[in-house]
Amino acid sequence: MNIDVTAPAIALDRVITEAREALLRRQRPDGHWVFDLEADATIPSEYIMLGHYLDEREPDVEAKLADYIRSIQEDHGGWPLFHRGDFDMSATVKAYFALKLAGDDIDAPHMKRAREAVHARGGAEKSNVFTRYALALFGEVPWRAAPVMPVELMLAPKWFPVTIFRISYWSRTVVAPLLILAALKPRAKNPLGVRIQELFLTPPTKITRWLNNPTGHWGGTFFLLLDKVLRVIEPHAPKAMRKRAIDKALNFFTERLNGEDGLGAIFPAMANSVMAMEALGFPKDHPALVTAKKSIKLLLTPGEGKTFCQPCVSPIWDTGLTALAMMEAGATDQSIGASCDWLKDKQILDVKGDWIEKRPHVRPGGWAFQYNNAHYPDVDDTAVVGMALHRADAAKYAEPIARAAEWIEGMQSTNGGWGAFDVDNADAYLNHIPFADHGALLDPPTADVSARCVSFLAQIGYERSHPVVARGIEFLKKDQETDGSWFGRWGTNYIYGTWSALNALNAAGEDMQQPYIRRAVEWLLRHQNSDGGWGEDGATYWKERRYESKASTPSQTAWAVLGLMAAGEVDHAQVKRGVEWLTNAPRSIDGRWVEPWFTAVGFPRVFYLRYHGYAAIFPLQALARYRDLKASNSKAVRHGM
Repeated sequence: MNIDVTAPAIALDRVITEAREALLRRQRPDGHWVFDLEADATIPSEYIMLGHYLDEREPDVEAKLADYIRSIQEDHGGWPLFHRGDFDMSATVKAYFALKLAGDDIDAPHMKRAREAVHARGGAEKSNVFTRYALALFGEVPWRAAPVMPVELMLAPKWFPVTIFRISYWSRTVVAPLLILAALKPRAKNPLGVRIQELFLTPPTKITRWLNNPTGHWGGTFFLLLDKVLRVIEPHAPKAMRKRAIDKALNFFTERLNGEDGLGAIFPAMANSVMAMEALGFPKDHPALVTAKKSIKLLLTPGEGKTFCQPCVSPIWDTGLTALAMMEAGATDQSIGASCDWLKDKQILDVKGDWIEKRPHVRPGGWAFQYNNAHYPDVDDTAVVGMALHRADAAKYAEPIARAAEWIEGMQSTNGGWGAFDVDNADAYLNHIPFADHGALLDPPTADVSARCVSFLAQIGYERSHPVVARGIEFLKKDQETDGSWFGRWGTNYIYGTWSALNALNAAGEDMQQPYIRRAVEWLLRHQNSDGGWGEDGATYWKERRYESKASTPSQTAWAVLGLMAAGEVDHAQVKRGVEWLTNAPRSIDGRWVEPWFTAVGFPRVFYLRYHGYAAIFPLQALARYRDLKASNSKAVRHGM
């Protein structure tokens, strides 16, 4: 019997070529790539709610968003935080409210199922804090349902335990206009008079206990007592002080409105900024208000067959990652050059963003995640873009690479790791305040972002002994889980974190045979699925469901294969099985692997993301790297990404 040993190689080449050419077809004329970024039902629901709040309805858009919301309702009757996820109360309450605002009959089967699911789990009164703020604006719950957040916080000195700069960038941009709303307590116009009282088991006006200790810690009990005190004091704040605080909050967010890209370039902050300006009496034709509203509309996308509203856009991230994958897949210099030139022009060199509070002497030099977000460059994006530029043409892009490295060095936290947007943003006691029931108030250093920074610095020539790199490696060692994996803060989950760390350690010149690294390798091998792929569910962010996997996914399989190859395992039989799984996995007509699963995270256990580009980028990179390593003599991965 003759076995054709060339068949797998031919199939591999074919898939790589097809995937590469498909990405080339998606490249924009100016050189960049951008893919849809999908969250759960809350963002399109809030878009509909905002239109009714302002009495600026868009019936055609509403109809499309409502169609999308209906399409992602799960069998349990409610809406999850990610594909095939569990019921989530807040997502379901907002989805139900949005559909009712859009005209859905509450006796329609899907609405009845949603209502029954809400009732079975304690009623809408079990919604999270942010949902209760939204419901308070519509008069569905009293304002005492939400924690007291006095706008006077804007006047707090730097040493005060709770200030706007002690919380993360995303919280900062959301909270500043929200403080104005909480102070003024405006009421939604709600022209159709839609109510959702039927979702509550107890009438909201009769509920006496709304707030809970979010962590169970004694600190949470203290902050609950403080909330009671503030609730008595807050209405009697001196008018002059309140006006000064409102003015400071307004100045804070209007300085950062960011043109048509919007406040913080994220939907919740943009929506809050619009409502705050309306509450303050801005005329409808005020340029800032008009532009802020337009920034929200720009988040609408045709999507994959249905229109939805994105939480933000991801062109810098998409372009940096795609350029790296395309270079490994043999893309032309012309396409790579165009993308790198586009990235070079997006570097933030003049604006000193909020990070300057902790690093006043560091020069700007980072990249944002979105098209424009100058006050909030992203450490992770900066490292990825720096690697792409260096790999494309180190001489041509020497200056932007050097500025990026300088900024990355300056953004290292005192523990040796890197956060996504801020330095030493890790005042853990803030997680105990009632407002923080979502657990996403802070931006502490994480393994995945830190790994990318180590990878970038190592790639451009920093030695392992360099103090910044050495401290980064030490952070990664200390942050490793007891089972050998690394936690994934921005991607799901331990596969993402472990892939990131192994890439960085290899790039930095660590001995990949060290016991702590071998434990990570064994963890990846141990968690391969029976079909040859890898997959991790969003539920793994709950400790009791740490190893849950519903299905193998293309992006997570690619991460596992890339991580194993970085550890020197290109010839391992399980790597071969992973490559075979990717080679044979179904792909759509546009060249992307089929991946309905959410494999990324905004905030663990609260907000998940599906990058539509991941299913095109990472499988291509993994397959191209595998092909190249199998054909090489050294079998060593040269890069950290």
